[in-house]
Amino acid sequence: MVRSVVFTSSFERAVKKLKDAALKERVKRQIEEITERPDIGKPLRFQKKGERTVRVPPFRIIYALEGDTIYLLDFDKRNKVYR
Repeated sequence: MVRSVVFTSSFERAVKKLKDAALKERVKRQIEEITERPDIGKPLRFQKKGERTVRVPPFRIIYALEGDTIYLLDFDKRNKVYR
């Protein structure tokens, strides 16, 4: 059971830059889905091992699960978020 969600400053900045209200709503719903079922994201490999990704087209949410806390790490388009 997830008890807390931590937003990194880079994640918050990226979401605040969004102008489209419908896209913001999709991001919000996806975050709620992650808190309900933290294992829905695709596990990442190599340098990002231990992190997971979820699509919110055309963006990706990168998050990590440690114990009962979810860390929302990054939010950006696919070609930038995995760097």
